[in-house]
Amino acid sequence: MKLLSASELTPAPRDESFSPHPPLATHLWLPLAISLILSAWLMAGGGDQWFADAIYHAQGSHWQLKSAWFTSGLIHRGGKWLSALAALWVVGAAINAWRRSDGSRWAQRWPLTMLAASIAMSTVLVSRLKHLTGMDCPWDLSRYGGHQPYYGLFESRQGLTASGCFPAGHASAGYAWVALYFFALAVKPQWRLPALAIGLVAGLVFGVAQQLRGAHFVSHDLWTLFVCWTVPLLMFRLVPRANLAEARA
Repeated sequence: MKLLSASELTPAPRDESFSPHPPLATHLWLPLAISLILSAWLMAGGGDQWFADAIYHAQGSHWQLKSAWFTSGLIHRGGKWLSALAALWVVGAAINAWRRSDGSRWAQRWPLTMLAASIAMSTVLVSRLKHLTGMDCPWDLSRYGGHQPYYGLFESRQGLTASGCFPAGHASAGYAWVALYFFALAVKPQWRLPALAIGLVAGLVFGVAQQLRGAHFVSHDLWTLFVCWTVPLLMFRLVPRANLAEARA
């Protein structure tokens, strides 16, 4: 009879990197620290204005691309509808998974539900924050051909017309799809990086297009990304690990 060694009797440590509930140290606190450091440079150190100045002057000191078909029609309006249709498909897939009780479709009911809920919650939260902060878009500011002086995030805007440009609303229609990273962790972890890339590329395309139009500073997009990352991170943690992991192929 073979005797097992102590190392064989000890269960292998769980690799939390691929868990449906990834560690908060690397997935929440580290992104928060990076966002705060970048914000200090962008918002307090003039980084926002540096990028906006370059874009504004490259267009002849006016927002030439504000109403261009590519930035305004294709990416702004078309991209928003494409994201909305994709979100509706996810909702339909989640409903279908709950109605079916066969194999993988049933197993994916929780990951699909959390994916749909995360996308919806991210965009709604960004929209609400926009109206709470009341910050101006670059095109509103006198520095860029508008009429408003610049006020920082924590400066009083008493007596001024409130705008709604922080965080970036349109970019949330792209960055909301970083929730696919957490969906992949639950369903097929080897897909997590391509899934993350989908959300990052979509958000970057939407965000840069709006910056070219004069609608947002870089920091607006940065905090939209942080919100859209944090919401699914916390939403997926609402579901027990075992309920999510059962969907893995």
